[in-house]
Amino acid sequence: MKKKLTITIEEKVYKDLYLTIGKRKISKFIEKIIKPYVTNDNLKLAYQKMANDKQREKEAYEWEEGLINDDFN
Repeated sequence: MKKKLTITIEEKVYKDLYLTIGKRKISKFIEKIIKPYVTNDNLKLAYQKMANDKQREKEAYEWEEGLINDDFN
């Protein structure tokens, strides 16, 4: 679902944006730029990548077990 957003920018910025990006493409361009800053898709991807790294997960598990054992000694 798309939502309409009204923003205010300097006239020169708008003209340059219009000339550079083209007619009817500005919304998609702006969305592409800001999306990584406002969604957590990148965070989910990063966690998935870390979880798939078996060596890293093994080392993290061993480190965690070492901490637990420190409490009981």
